[in-house]
Order: sequence, then C-alpha cells, then structure tokens
Amino acid sequence: MTKVEEVDRVVNEFLKKTLKVEDDRIRIIRTARANDGWDADVEVIEDSLFIKSLGIPAKVKDRKIYTVNLDADMEILSFERHEPWQRRENSL
Repeated sequence: MTKVEEVDRVVNEFLKKTLKVEDDRIRIIRTARANDGWDADVEVIEDSLFIKSLGIPAKVKDRKIYTVNLDADMEILSFERHEPWQRRENSL
C-alpha cells in the first residue's frame, strides 16, 4: 500500500466514525504532502441540517468539503469543514 493510499484509508475511516456517514458518501478529492505530514480534502454528502431543523421528511443532501491534517505517523491532527464554494489558500 502506498503512503497516499494509507492516508486515504485513515481519513476515510476517521470521517466515517466521526461524521457517522457511509463509505459511499465520502470521496477523497485531494491528498498531498504537507511539511511533516499530509493534508487531504474530502467531499462528504450529508443530510441537510436545515431541512431536518424544519421537520421536513425530505431526503435533501448537502455537499460539504473537509480538510483533514495528519502527521507523518498517520495520526489525525485536525479537521475542518469548508463550504464547497470556499477556496483554501493553498488549494490546487
């Protein structure tokens, strides 16, 4: 398994557990070396919290982008959600 594949696997498992979403709702869109570790940008399809708050039984989904930072030992250091239209400073 390559390092990139290992990062993707660790990030996928972390987000499944943390956000309580299924595999088919998670898509790694960028993995890159960063200083002494790794950064991964991930698209996650989540149930719409707005629709839920209205009590509407519709199955509306929101597309969210998360950035996950790992150290060289594949430990998660941080993760952050971005709106899909926001660009990170060092995004490709």
